[in-house]
Amino acid sequence: MQEKDDGGRTQQEKLIDEWLPINSSRKAKWWYSAFHNVTAMVGAGVLGLPYAMSELGWGPGIAVMILSWIITLYTLWQMVEMHEMVPGKRFDRYHELGQHVFGERLGLWIVVPQQLAVEVSLNIIYMVTGGQSLKKFHDVICDGNCKDFKLSYFIMIFASVHFVLSQLPNFNSISAVSLAAAIMSLSYSTIAWGASLDKGKGADVDYHLRATTTPGKVFGFLGGLGDVAFAYSGHNVVLEIQATIPSTPEKPSKKAMWKGALVAYIIVAICYFPVTFVGYWAFGSGVDENILITLSKPKWLIALANMFVVIHVIGSYQVYAMPVFDMIETVLVKKLRFAPSLTLRLIARSVYVAFTMFVGITFPFFGGLLSFFGGLAFAPTTYFLPCIMWLKVYKPKRFGLSWFINWICIVIGVLLLILGPIGGLRQIILSASTYKFYQ
Repeated sequence: MQEKDDGGRTQQEKLIDEWLPINSSRKAKWWYSAFHNVTAMVGAGVLGLPYAMSELGWGPGIAVMILSWIITLYTLWQMVEMHEMVPGKRFDRYHELGQHVFGERLGLWIVVPQQLAVEVSLNIIYMVTGGQSLKKFHDVICDGNCKDFKLSYFIMIFASVHFVLSQLPNFNSISAVSLAAAIMSLSYSTIAWGASLDKGKGADVDYHLRATTTPGKVFGFLGGLGDVAFAYSGHNVVLEIQATIPSTPEKPSKKAMWKGALVAYIIVAICYFPVTFVGYWAFGSGVDENILITLSKPKWLIALANMFVVIHVIGSYQVYAMPVFDMIETVLVKKLRFAPSLTLRLIARSVYVAFTMFVGITFPFFGGLLSFFGGLAFAPTTYFLPCIMWLKVYKPKRFGLSWFINWICIVIGVLLLILGPIGGLRQIILSASTYKFYQ
């Protein structure tokens, strides 16, 4: 009979846990939390926010942006606090916290499908974004003097990087990639709003909702809500990032994690608000789904911004893929009894990268994907699931301030969950009706 450690694990179980990507390293500093969170949050979504504004209009658009920032900062704080709410135990994964709150089986079914939907859909969208930005870089640099290549080829080029990077074992090993990605997000966001400001407001710019028919305006508004929900999606990797920070009774991980998260959210505001409001001010309802496509001059700056986007989404892809790799490898070694090995990791992760590449090539409906997944999967895990857990665990006084705040967040989150996908689904149907596969 094997000896068990303080946590009730045998030596073999301990070795398996230490091999899995989320548990294998706990040496991160608070600033790791800052740039991992920036990389997780400021992704493809920021470039679509001026487009979301053109569907929402000035008043609702500003309100939704600011409310989302406040609500998601609050729910992020809740998750950081709940990471070690049981003395001597750490909830290193979102589903572990869910299992503690809702029960072993129910917690798994509530959290895992939603978390997987977010992370896998993001990885697919990042494949499309990376390919689109590479194509835009190529087209701007060539200026019509090169052979025109299909978007599919650029997505394949982008994917080839991930077949290599996906072999990095854990969160700490991708910290350099994540730091580069965080710097890039700040850089291309600044280029996006700086170039818009420099261009100024055109003479023919108007701020009417971009759709002309009543159904178009309604569905567009719903799609805009989904786009904003998509932009605030970093919560799905918060506990996994916190798991990499060391923790002692004197210095619990939540202190370092919250410090990093707060810095990250200030950077998020610096990226999001100027891009959204300046971009919409400059182009109005004529802005494209990706603001860098709307901006065509100066050419060298737009080419540079697109390359920054490529580097950023390389990092973002890895940050969101790591918890998926952890789930896949957990199932393989704990349920299916495969021996932990480099070969197992190579095959499992390469198959996943190939899958996201294939789906990205097949369905590159960028704008529709954003708002559809934004409402469907991102709203629960980011806007209201942490609030439900908080109410269930801490049981704040009924009709007290904490009780009211949590219920307001839940109501707003549920509305996003219901309304966001409707607009996104319509956009996907409209795009699909004119789309030819593998162009």
